[in-house]
Amino acid sequence: MRNKKVGKFVYWFPRIMSILFILFLALFSLDVFDTGLGFWGTILALLIHNIPSIVLLIILIISWKYEIVGGIGYILAGLVYIGLVIFSGRFEWFMLVWILQISGIAFLIGILFLVGWYKKRK
Repeated sequence: MRNKKVGKFVYWFPRIMSILFILFLALFSLDVFDTGLGFWGTILALLIHNIPSIVLLIILIISWKYEIVGGIGYILAGLVYIGLVIFSGRFEWFMLVWILQISGIAFLIGILFLVGWYKKRK
């Protein structure tokens, strides 16, 4: 009985966390409505700001069936974010908190997908 509950947790937790994480990232794009870009400029800015969310949504859809894709995809997303922040040319030490918040969640989701993939293989 306990093993079945652990199995459900390992299956559902990374998927639910992925959805919440994607929605969290999408919230950051709402600042484009304050820029006064006009209709098409706002649509374009909204699309550009949501590229990471769209990529992660595609990874989530694929990883719903193939957990290995979610594991590798979310870990790579965390690494890409670290690289973008550190090598942006404007790095400050307080940005380490941003790195921990964003990439840490991505790493956690990726690891949980890998655990689910590993348990499914057994």
